[in-house]
Amino acid sequence: MRRNTATAILATLLLTACVPTQTPAADKPAAATKQTAIGLTAKPVEFKPTVLHRGGDYTSVAVTVTNNGRKDLSVNPFYFKVTDTEGGVHRPELGMDENQIDTLTLAPGEHVTGSITVKGAMKLASVTFADVLGTSVRASVS
Repeated sequence: MRRNTATAILATLLLTACVPTQTPAADKPAAATKQTAIGLTAKPVEFKPTVLHRGGDYTSVAVTVTNNGRKDLSVNPFYFKVTDTEGGVHRPELGMDENQIDTLTLAPGEHVTGSITVKGAMKLASVTFADVLGTSVRASVS
């Protein structure tokens, strides 16, 4: 009898632990009410090949990163990824575009503009910037 009781209690605990919980929409904080520490905009731009370009199609997007926070913000081309309109995710190809965004540190209130370039001819949907602390922002390419 004791074994059956223990099995029933264990089964109940396991089953209740597997039930997903959701926060009602009314309890979730509004995301649009606070300003993010990182501002990001993206727009299509013409690919301008460097001397390293040896042929092939590349697509560039001009991005502007703004430090809206209170601490310095590191910017590096490796912190970006680009999503095309088909849902494919692409990493930057370094040294291909003359206007490639620099690796630098932005003080609070500063911004920088440069290109992110990916291999292939495609229509871009969005750009995501993720800093070393894991904070990420996304901008639609428009």
